[in-house]
Amino acid sequence: MRDGHGWTAVPGAAERARSVLAASWSCAVTADGGREEFLGAHTVDEDGRVHLHVPDDSALLTAAICAPRGEPSAVLEFADVAPVPVRNRIRGRLWLAGWFAPEDDHLVFHATRVVLKQATAAVVVGLDEFAEARPDPLATAEAQLLTHLADAHPDAVERLTRLVRHESLHGAVRVQPLAVDRHGLTLRIERARAHGDVRLPFHTPADDVGQLTERMHVLLTRAGTASCPRPLQRQRTDGDG
Repeated sequence: MRDGHGWTAVPGAAERARSVLAASWSCAVTADGGREEFLGAHTVDEDGRVHLHVPDDSALLTAAICAPRGEPSAVLEFADVAPVPVRNRIRGRLWLAGWFAPEDDHLVFHATRVVLKQATAAVVVGLDEFAEARPDPLATAEAQLLTHLADAHPDAVERLTRLVRHESLHGAVRVQPLAVDRHGLTLRIERARAHGDVRLPFHTPADDVGQLTERMHVLLTRAGTASCPRPLQRQRTDGDG
């Protein structure tokens, strides 16, 4: 869905990849036949390069020093995990293939290939596009925003289902906020044995949390005036006997 201002209602692959990178706390590294998981050990610079801090006795540090410079020798994996408990919480994965170079007291990763997987599709992101892209402005705040919405305002989540097509809610037993970015909010609709996602685009992008609050109020106002029935509520009532 697009409006007359030419902005897209979903983030591009490069922006999404940078958002996953910006929000991830953990990083899995596969190198020299082994795999290590690092928690809170990496930072990301403006061009998307990963700076990894490892112990002095780390096998990864030794491998980086001994590996031929510039040859792909490692794969970094970042998981995009939904902050709200839902089925299939892994929303996507980001893989960076490339090589490490020691720099001061840490390792700098130089990517030669970037792959983003979301839902059932994987896309190769161009290196220049990846370096030039910027994370979504809500990426680092998304977890807190969504958990607050789910925990403190379940009535608002249910009201938003009025904006969802009736057929998309057929058989629904639970709806949870799955993702939010500057362009819109995504809801996860869970059924007895399946689930699906529905995106509610904002009327214009939100560049910070303050603007997001206004965009959410607009969605809720629209939902409040919608006349469609609430199949989700009936499903809950039927299921509770």
